[in-house]
Amino acid sequence: MTQKEENILIIGAGLCGSLLALRMAQRGYQVTVYESRPDLRTTDISAGRSINLALSDRGLKAMKMVGIADKVTPFCIPMYGRMIHDIEGNTFASNYSGRTGKYINSISRGGLNGLLLTEAEKYENVTIHFNKKCTGVDIENTIAKFKCYATKEKFEVHADIIFGADGAGSALRKSYYLEKKFLFSYSQNYLTHGYKELEIPAGKIGNHQISKDHLHIWPRGEYMLIALPNLDGSFTVTLFLSYDEGEYNFNNLTNIEKVTEFFKTQFPDALDLIPDIDHEFFNNPTGALGTVKCSPWCYKGKTLLIGDAAHAIVPFYGQGMNASFEDVVVFDEILEQHQGDWSATFKAYQKARKEDTDAIADLAIDNYFEMRDHVANPLFKEKRKLEMDLEKTFPDNYFSKYSMVTFDENIGYAKAMKIGRAQDKALLNLIADHEIDTSKDLKSIFDQVQQETSEILEEDKIAGLK
Repeated sequence: MTQKEENILIIGAGLCGSLLALRMAQRGYQVTVYESRPDLRTTDISAGRSINLALSDRGLKAMKMVGIADKVTPFCIPMYGRMIHDIEGNTFASNYSGRTGKYINSISRGGLNGLLLTEAEKYENVTIHFNKKCTGVDIENTIAKFKCYATKEKFEVHADIIFGADGAGSALRKSYYLEKKFLFSYSQNYLTHGYKELEIPAGKIGNHQISKDHLHIWPRGEYMLIALPNLDGSFTVTLFLSYDEGEYNFNNLTNIEKVTEFFKTQFPDALDLIPDIDHEFFNNPTGALGTVKCSPWCYKGKTLLIGDAAHAIVPFYGQGMNASFEDVVVFDEILEQHQGDWSATFKAYQKARKEDTDAIADLAIDNYFEMRDHVANPLFKEKRKLEMDLEKTFPDNYFSKYSMVTFDENIGYAKAMKIGRAQDKALLNLIADHEIDTSKDLKSIFDQVQQETSEILEEDKIAGLK
């Protein structure tokens, strides 16, 4: 490792910021990280919010890059598919892939973040400061302004390069449009639904009370419940519900009687497993679900937005963390190509990455409607079964949209979206129009789907659609 001259300042010690600090330290840079929250390794800061996530192949590629994949594995619980719960309490499983050995991992946000911080701090050229909130950035002079929560002191830090890895509410991104140094495009769009986290505790002997091999979904059209397993035998349960629309919404669920009625009529089997719903529903916060898109991410060769600060997405594809980790992988590859030229590095990075992050943002919203409205639909179920059969029979030639996004770290999100949407349309058209003869061998069906997909892609090309 050759020591570099530049001093790197990273705002934010979350998942993306801590991974970036670790990788830049491995490259020999002097790295200083400032985080507004306390050290999560010594303080519980979850507060009923996003305590576990789905780690898949793109994220694991980043863990391999920094050499800690073997240390991450103990935090993981494999989930091989979805378990759908209907309103009567019946369940059916839907695998994520027709290929064997394909799964996503339920993982503790805090556990993984803590591991990344600990690994970064093993390097003498890394310093991490907690309880220091960034209040703004002088992007021209690369000076970040902070306030210490403990002492109330305000101070400034100068660096050669500043990275904004400070999430959807990024102070660096805010400085971009407040300083008006360049033309900056920015949008932040919210779903009409929010979310609240609850818990299914472990059984009496510390066991999982429902299958730990699946991501559980209770789809109900206007709202839904999902649950991911934790290592201690519990499940993190998330309710996605409108703020103010429909018979049940967050604004009118104001007492335990109304909440109990809601769960008894809509999620009866889940209610039986959530003994502390009164305390959790009224004490855990209701979170917003938003998408952030902006451009450009960089200012000259001085500052760069990365992770959620550049492209926050809703959680319904399980790719928010994975996309941010992939940011660091892509950035690392481009840094290698343009070593020493930060302006060229930043511009090339955005050019390589922006289309893909826009794509996964759109795919995440698509999956929100799929999980909420479509997973229990007979037409969708037939399509999904056919996809699994095609993947199983032609593992080297057929990849569903979900498989391309989740299990193929070598295909960009934009390409996966383009091909995947065409395949979905082809399959649904053929099934709905009864043009697929399931009595035929799968090779005939495969050829039929491939031909229809190619025709749709050609039509999209002619229409000027990507």
